[in-house]
Amino acid sequence: MVDSVRLDELSWLEFAAKIAAGAPVLLPLGSTEQHGPHLPLNVDVVLPTGVCERVAREVGGLVAPTISYGCKSMPRSGGGEQFPGTLSVDANTFALVLRDVIRNLARQGVRRLVIVNGHYENCWPSVEGLDLARREIARDGITGFEVMRLEYWDFARRATLDRLFPDGFPGIDLEHASLLETSLMLVLRPDLVEMDKAPTDGPATFPPYDRFPVPDDFGLPPSGVLAVATNSTAEKGEWLMADYVAHISAAIRKEFGL
Repeated sequence: MVDSVRLDELSWLEFAAKIAAGAPVLLPLGSTEQHGPHLPLNVDVVLPTGVCERVAREVGGLVAPTISYGCKSMPRSGGGEQFPGTLSVDANTFALVLRDVIRNLARQGVRRLVIVNGHYENCWPSVEGLDLARREIARDGITGFEVMRLEYWDFARRATLDRLFPDGFPGIDLEHASLLETSLMLVLRPDLVEMDKAPTDGPATFPPYDRFPVPDDFGLPPSGVLAVATNSTAEKGEWLMADYVAHISAAIRKEFGL
């Protein structure tokens, strides 16, 4: 038998056996989006996938293929659509893709699903996709289907954030391509991080509203990095990852009775 927590690396027989045994499935939601000059476009794919793989090993779960196209990038949380390489989908499209994936998992016997979001703008469209899927699953007569939906970054302990930001945590929306994401990438894919290119043109100074079209003087740093990434390290990334894995695993065990 293949020793992998990734659903797409198993045969259909191995998948069926694990699902029949009650394995929860974790579904990462990502995006293909700019993350400054020092990080790749797949940060929002690598991070939730990496968290899910580590959590799956803790709870005896499987990780479904990550949805790699996210809902539209916004300037105040992701830099925006004007950056080359940012490939987004409409909220309705995202919700329908998620609906179809969830519906298929349920029809194939999955009864415990954990949706792990890794892209800020996916939050509400993922709720819509889940709601649509649950309606259809219920109409199909499938019962006992339980779902958790979460953003992995919510599981960092306050003590860890205080340790990382002794002058005060700026907020998760401004941490786009900054200390948290860069440190986590140094843990999961250091080969894709170019710290010598980490910019110093931040932090962003956005007003508390959006503008369309986005004006040149809206407060977005030219690099697309919304705060400071230059002091990122793999050690800091491991502090965060330890929090995410421990507390997400504990929540899954609690909610699913594992």
